[in-house]
Amino acid sequence: QVHLVESGGGLVHPGGSLRLSCAASGFMFSDSAMSWVRQVPGNRPEWVATISSGGRLTRTAEFAKDRFTISRDNFKDTVYLQMDSLKPEDTALYYCARCPHFQTGCVPDRDQWGQGTQVTVSS
Repeated sequence: QVHLVESGGGLVHPGGSLRLSCAASGFMFSDSAMSWVRQVPGNRPEWVATISSGGRLTRTAEFAKDRFTISRDNFKDTVYLQMDSLKPEDTALYYCARCPHFQTGCVPDRDQWGQGTQVTVSS
């Protein structure tokens, strides 16, 4: 079964940076597109970015363009989200998720997500 473990979250000041990691197991990682999804508790999930299985193609939500970069290392079965110029409105739980196919806006069912890592942007 899909097992995803996010890490790298924390508290950062506005304008700061964080690099999130997601370690994958339980499936053929190199065959799967991956997404980052964020969610404020009680709100709807919000798509952040998606990367193709080989890492050649990426799609990023408008709010994340020029600030967030999704990448992956298929030798390490790990996907990353580099977040720069963080804003208070970026505060959320950040999840990585397995997408069956590369698709802009991919937010799969919750059973394809990890446990999440908290990102808090505050002064």
